[in-house]
Amino acid sequence: MAAPRILAFSGSARNGSVNQKLVTAAAEVARNEGAEVTLVSLKDFEMPLFSQDLEAESGMPEAATRLKQLFFEHDGLLIASPEYNSSITPLLKNTIDWVSRAAEGEAPCQAYHGKIAGIMAASPGGLGGLRGLVHLRAILGNIGVTVVPDQMAISKAFDAFDEAGGMKDERQAGAIAGIAKAVVSMVAKLND
Repeated sequence: MAAPRILAFSGSARNGSVNQKLVTAAAEVARNEGAEVTLVSLKDFEMPLFSQDLEAESGMPEAATRLKQLFFEHDGLLIASPEYNSSITPLLKNTIDWVSRAAEGEAPCQAYHGKIAGIMAASPGGLGGLRGLVHLRAILGNIGVTVVPDQMAISKAFDAFDEAGGMKDERQAGAIAGIAKAVVSMVAKLND
């Protein structure tokens, strides 16, 4: 049986992003569980704001095509979602929208169909990004992704990681590990 293939990323392109640290921690757990994990930064996939007019005039941007191919090559997703004004970031929404576009011969949202996802958030605020996770879960569910039930929102996130990027709080680290393990386990069962 092939190892589960997991694509991991955050909805932040900021240097030192706590959400990139968070998804990196989850990716490490998934690797330790036997998954083949590809950890990417969305800042390496610069895409214009999605517009059907732009798509009709210029086609899919090269970066969107590369990222969409990664979605097709992976069975599961680990996503850390920053919260902007009680929702997901424009970067994450734009990424979801471009990857959803159907190329000739594809169904709409085909790159998402059958994927298993684990979602998490980190924020300096008191709710830790929880409100954005509600929106992310709804979006993913509507485009064919099964999101594992557990999720985690880390509040006071600027103090949540040590200098090496590890999580300081064992309970929070355990919750993130649980999400990563659930994604790997569910993908492995579906691939069996």
